[in-house]
Order: sequence, then C-alpha cells, then structure tokens
Amino acid sequence: MSTDRKYILDAQAAAKKLERMAYEMAEELIGTKEPIILAGIKDNGVVMAKLLAKLIQEIAGLESEILEIGLDKRHPTTISLSRELNFSNRTIVLVDDVTNSGKTILYALQPFLAHHPEKIQILTLVERTHKAYPVKADYVGISLATTLQDHIYVTVDADQITGAYLE
Repeated sequence: MSTDRKYILDAQAAAKKLERMAYEMAEELIGTKEPIILAGIKDNGVVMAKLLAKLIQEIAGLESEILEIGLDKRHPTTISLSRELNFSNRTIVLVDDVTNSGKTILYALQPFLAHHPEKIQILTLVERTHKAYPVKADYVGISLATTLQDHIYVTVDADQITGAYLE
C-alpha cells in the first residue's frame, strides 16, 4: 500500500467487511426460492458481487446469479446490463463499492423497475453519510462522515478488493 494514501480499509479489513455483509445477507435472504440476482456496478461492484456470491453459497447454500451493470458514474443516462433476465418475483441486490451522492445507485435501479421484483436491496462497501439523493444501503461495510471535497476510492487487483482510501 502507498504510504501517501489515507487507507480506511486494507485488503484484510475489506475481506472481513464483505464476509460480515455476506452473513447479514444470508440471514435476511435465507428461504429465497429463486437464485438471488447480485447486480454489480462495473467494475468494482462486479468484483464484490462475485466474492459475495461465493460467500453466501458457502455460508448458507444460497444460489445467486451475477449481473453486470454498465453506466457512466458521472453522467448515468445510459444503463446497460450484461444479459437479460426476468426480474419479476426475484430478489435483487445492487452492489457498488462506494455510495457517494446516491445518484449512481438510483440510476442503476432503472432497468429493474419495469419489472416486478420481489425485493431490491443495496449493498455498499463504503457509505458516505452525506448524500444528495435519498438512498440508504441495506448492507454497509463501513460508514464514514466525510466532507464534500473528500473522495473515496476502492482498489482491486484481479478478483480481490485490496483496500479503500480517502483522498
């Protein structure tokens, strides 16, 4: 890890946060009939969704499907999905690395709202306490009070979360 960065999570702490959130999900979603849809927002949300899928399978035998959501986080007008699925009567967990203003998550929900999912939940590794949009995550790794000038970055290496830092 770089010494000039203010790390709030290292790889080990991030893994523990993901494991704790997987246990919370397993407890909340046990008994779900259809496989859970873990919809990860590119790129880090997808890495997290894959890690969570493995964890909830190991913890509770919960089956899941990974869906990748593509959008421009600064101007999220066009949303793409990695594949088409029937979302009706399904449980969807939207996965993102950092919740800043809440805008990305609200836009990422669009493709699901035309259907009738049984439940939509939000999971984020780092949640900032000030938001411009009314978004509250169901599963949170760590919640931070930050200034509007602060930026939080989650780093990944291949299929692992390597840390999160404040800049």
